[in-house]
Amino acid sequence: MIERYTLPEMGRLWTEQHKFQTWLDVEIAVCEAQAELGYIPAEAVEQIKAKAQFEPERINELEIQVRHDMIAFLTNVNEHVGEAGRYIHLGLTSSDVLDTALSVQLVNSLAVIQSQVEALSQAIRYQAQQHRYTIMAGRTHGIHAEPITFGFKLAGWLAEVLRHRDRLLSLTKSIAIGKISGAVGTYANVDPRIEALTCQRLGLKPDCASTQVISRDRHAEFVQVLALLAASIERFAVEIRNLQRTDVLEVEEFFAPGQKGSSAMPHKRNPVRSERLTGMARVIRGNAMTALENVALWHERDISHSAAERVILPDSCILIHYMLVETTDLIKNLLVHSHNMERNLNCYGGVVFSQQVLLTLVGKGLSREDSYAIVQKCAHQAWNKADGDFRKLISEDEKVKSLLSTEELNACFDPQKHLKNLDQIYQRLGI
Repeated sequence: MIERYTLPEMGRLWTEQHKFQTWLDVEIAVCEAQAELGYIPAEAVEQIKAKAQFEPERINELEIQVRHDMIAFLTNVNEHVGEAGRYIHLGLTSSDVLDTALSVQLVNSLAVIQSQVEALSQAIRYQAQQHRYTIMAGRTHGIHAEPITFGFKLAGWLAEVLRHRDRLLSLTKSIAIGKISGAVGTYANVDPRIEALTCQRLGLKPDCASTQVISRDRHAEFVQVLALLAASIERFAVEIRNLQRTDVLEVEEFFAPGQKGSSAMPHKRNPVRSERLTGMARVIRGNAMTALENVALWHERDISHSAAERVILPDSCILIHYMLVETTDLIKNLLVHSHNMERNLNCYGGVVFSQQVLLTLVGKGLSREDSYAIVQKCAHQAWNKADGDFRKLISEDEKVKSLLSTEELNACFDPQKHLKNLDQIYQRLGI
């Protein structure tokens, strides 16, 4: 891969300066391939490499006149190169350069994204290790279900991020495709070997069957994978927002000294970063829809995809990278309030242990229907009452007292029973 693209600044990869430089890299790589095969003089290529340069301002000035970005670019480059410039873009069409250069930009953007996904996975892994035995209430439908640990919750996040890592690796292979095949992709005016040599120089593979453009199913896949990654980040953010609610307050975004939560209410500590992440995910999902609509072009090409891609591709890459950086920092510095987790777990006298009482009664020979009725009655009597106490009510039930000893009933309320197999999950993930 060309060294200049290994720098990790995502925004720089999508500047006008960098875009034009990538176009020039493709043009020079084609010239080198043509010289290697004897189509143009080697000394002409040396002159091109020595003299070729451009000015974005001049290109924009020329484009106003010619209304064609590639022609404006080539005109500007040839103002510097002179006579040898006649060998630049020989036998090519604009999309040969545009699409091949775009692939280079996308591949290098993926490298930056992959690096940050790795940083995110490490942040989640660390917190999961710290809280592998921090007990909390699991919730389904937003309602207390049974005990889990915060580390277990994070283990699910880590597994999801690792799947994204694998998807991004696969995506690199799909998008690292170049096309130097001429006006409608038939190689009428360019030797297929030139495409192969050019792509090799750029770290790409030739498209197996292009039209005048690289088919946009590849680019749609690219944005969809980013949208799926954004959806996972949104899932994490929504969970943090829910757990930070005042009446829950089990985790909390780090609140920096001097930070303010509200212009009106001094007490406010809002999950603003998680809320931003939720909103940003919506933008990338919208871009994925646009990318899908770009697949259906007329015949061998039109340019209905082009204007949209100039927005959705840089925006999606820059936005997902920002989201990853934000999420990594958010999780690294997440405040975990284990005392509130314990408080919430035991509210209403530990109703989250109802299934364990049910199973124990069934194990003593009581029918499941009768066991369920007893446990549900006591749980519902305790539910949503300031002094509701499921454990007290169940221990006072005559049928329960006749079947279970105090030790057996106490064992039903032991949260460790729910953690006995979690180490197997942690081991799968190397936590």
